[in-house]
Amino acid sequence: MNESPQPQTLYAAREPIFPRRVKGRFRTLKWLIMAVTLGIYYITPWIRWDRGPNMPDQAVLVDLANRRFFFFMIEIWPDEFYFIAGLLIMAGLGLFLFTSALGRVWCGYACPQTVWTDLFILVERWIEGDRNARVRLWHEKWNLRKARLRLTKWTIWLLIGLATGGAWVFYFTDAPTLARDLVTGNAHPIAYTTMGILTFTTFFFGGFAREQICIYACPWPRIQAAMLDEDSLVVAYRAWRGEPRGKGKNRVGLGDCIDCEACVNVCPMGIDIRDGQQLECITCALCIDACDEVMDRIGKPRGLIGYMALSDEVREREGKPPIPVWKHVFRPRTLLYFTLWSAIGVGLIVALFLRSPIEINVTPERNPIYVTLADGSIRNIYTLRIRNKHPDERTFRVSISADGHYRLTLEGQDRLEVTVPADETRTQRLYVEAPAGTSQARAERSEIRIWIADTASHERVYADTVFNGRGE
Repeated sequence: MNESPQPQTLYAAREPIFPRRVKGRFRTLKWLIMAVTLGIYYITPWIRWDRGPNMPDQAVLVDLANRRFFFFMIEIWPDEFYFIAGLLIMAGLGLFLFTSALGRVWCGYACPQTVWTDLFILVERWIEGDRNARVRLWHEKWNLRKARLRLTKWTIWLLIGLATGGAWVFYFTDAPTLARDLVTGNAHPIAYTTMGILTFTTFFFGGFAREQICIYACPWPRIQAAMLDEDSLVVAYRAWRGEPRGKGKNRVGLGDCIDCEACVNVCPMGIDIRDGQQLECITCALCIDACDEVMDRIGKPRGLIGYMALSDEVREREGKPPIPVWKHVFRPRTLLYFTLWSAIGVGLIVALFLRSPIEINVTPERNPIYVTLADGSIRNIYTLRIRNKHPDERTFRVSISADGHYRLTLEGQDRLEVTVPADETRTQRLYVEAPAGTSQARAERSEIRIWIADTASHERVYADTVFNGRGE
């Protein structure tokens, strides 16, 4: 009796990738960007900024308790969230701009997943050796040496993850105070929970998942296709120069590629760029460094693998010189992205400098909309919310501008002045009366404007509202 054939499976187990060390201008650029971005991330919470008494002295702080965001001299309140929305839009447009010009340079150089994975691979290389040593260790059976190397590597990875989670929570409260509380066990459980989650995700994503996050979890590889066109510069293999590839000294009839697979061995995604542009490629350009190094050794010109646009491929195959790089970068599409990006940035800067440090919100009482007093006067009641964004206490004088005569009274105040503590909002009841017999008392609605003026700086702001009469 014949055995039935085993059903074919489409599942392939993940093959671990051990990228080889490489030197070159793109690898140096990646080291520089990694150092700068990690330095900014870890150091920023510890930068101090003097804002005066009763104000946080942390330069960058997301103050969730008081619902504010501090960035050096800038303070963003909840009602100014449009600044954050504008920055997010700028980030999106910036991503579109760089992708349309230079492919996935964000993924290859500045994405947190790439940066931390590079750091973890660096630690792995220090402990276990370069590619060949790590491959041998992977296939080696478990022994004391392998256990020692793995435990050492994992311990350092965990410490990096812990530092990553710790740095994140420092952005949400005073860093020195929280650091002391974390060590003494007095920090809030949310801080420990957040650190634990970020420690595990950093450890797992950077140490084990690595390229799987980029390929399967991140949506950007699938979105990038819409951002690229025939003039976008991407990492590509010049097949017309390299093919047919082959090894050996007698290279008659062969191209420049000696099939050494140096480009494959250095790729953190484990792909072969010679197979063409692929979803997995993050445009890190390490394959360019590896190939240029080989070309130097065999006496061939550099550039077998390099940044190239699809439009250049056609020209180079015909023996024509490629289009200058600046023409690829500065073209209508990228200029449009840059114009939109700049316009939003300028708008945010203008709005930032034009905003007032004091605000007023006026809410009329709706039940009842007016009250008739014993002398026939009509009274409306309003709730004032006065916000003082100054770092010191301020006194504000309340006034009204409108057609006709009105009497103003502040509940619980002898004068038409309200004192608001530094960096706080105060609610105050305001009574507005129209004398009996006036047109404002008889009219159904009258437009009025409530003003507040800083008695120290004389700065004024207003809010428009309505006065409700009898409607005769």
